[in-house]
Amino acid sequence: MDDSENPNDEVQYHLGIGPDDTAGPVLLPGDPERVPKIAEAWESVEETGHHREYRTMTGRYEGEPLTVTSTGIGSPGAAIAVEEHANLGTGTFIRVGSCGAIQPEMSVGDLVITTGAVRQEGTSKEYVREEYPATAHPEVTTALVAACEELGYDYHCGVTCSTDSFYAGQGRPGFGGFEAAEADGLVEELQNAGVLNFEMEAAALLTIANLYDLRAGAVCTVYANRVTGEFRTEGERRAGEVASTAAAILAAMDRVKAEAGADRWHAGLTLER
Repeated sequence: MDDSENPNDEVQYHLGIGPDDTAGPVLLPGDPERVPKIAEAWESVEETGHHREYRTMTGRYEGEPLTVTSTGIGSPGAAIAVEEHANLGTGTFIRVGSCGAIQPEMSVGDLVITTGAVRQEGTSKEYVREEYPATAHPEVTTALVAACEELGYDYHCGVTCSTDSFYAGQGRPGFGGFEAAEADGLVEELQNAGVLNFEMEAAALLTIANLYDLRAGAVCTVYANRVTGEFRTEGERRAGEVASTAAAILAAMDRVKAEAGADRWHAGLTLER
């Protein structure tokens, strides 16, 4: 193996960062331009890497260390970020992004907290059989819900559909009106199954994190509702604010667990903020 691609090297091949460049949970937006928007509310922020689509900033929020790294669009880039951050010792990941809602009651600007994902992407299938579930870690989900409640944001919890294609894979026509063979009826089928939204990274993140015994979750802002036709880039910063707050809540939860000698969060534990 070429040394530059050795996962045991301190500086990671794609992220371009080492152990001193990351701290705490890692937030994973797609767009590199979202990285400073998420980190602008933090304290002691430093850009520690920017290589290809992977832009990284590390700082503190409510006194707790955390990092944000962009992954570009899609599951392959997200998987690389998880692999290389895991090499550096990261144990918790939160996907932060935007999505398209497919249930009529969901409004633009609402947040979607993913509890599980339809694996309609190819990256996770490189890791494990298709029947393996893509599920969020319950502690991350709990922290995201608590953050939404604390901040007063409208949110929905449920199943997400992750795709590799923004167009054909999400039932949209392609160039010249092209329609994929299974596109007709896709949205209705997923609606009937109770799926809340489309996005492009969560399934791979959740699958890989579970395989590696890491914690992961996802929160996305609704930019469009495919049923009502509503579209606005509203509430871009909400998902980042919620994820940052959730990271701080997770740190507090971990301290309570340690004091109680518990290996997981449960109803008998309490957290005051």
